[in-house]
Amino acid sequence: MRVSAKADYAVRAMVELAAAGGGPVKAERIAQAQEIPLKFLENIMGDLRQGGLVRSQRGAEGGYWLARPAAEITLADVLRAVEGPLANVRGRRSEEVAYGGSAVPLREVWVAVRASLRGVLEAVTLADVARGELPEAVSALTADADAWLPH
Repeated sequence: MRVSAKADYAVRAMVELAAAGGGPVKAERIAQAQEIPLKFLENIMGDLRQGGLVRSQRGAEGGYWLARPAAEITLADVLRAVEGPLANVRGRRSEEVAYGGSAVPLREVWVAVRASLRGVLEAVTLADVARGELPEAVSALTADADAWLPH
């Protein structure tokens, strides 16, 4: 899986909102705290608002806040709001691809890849990251030294 700058920034902005605790947070504050270009952040926040994950208010007292409690928003929710499906093959859902000959089993591989991504991204909420307490299953994956190798 390749995590785009847009996806990375979206997750970081949402964690920043989760850590802020509820009131409106100005885009400038999020951008500065997470070193995200402001114009890029504003576009991302629009996607997150369209996805029903944030609310916003204009004006001096305005800003952004989470549309639901941080414990109810998973990283998968954020990624889907800004990037679409978690895993696809050439723009198609994994279960929709078909191969011939010796490549037939690849469809199951791509479905398994998506299931693995879901297993992590749907288990971790914004509240988990903001608290610095990841679910045990996720922490167990990072405890494996091989997980840290760049291969």
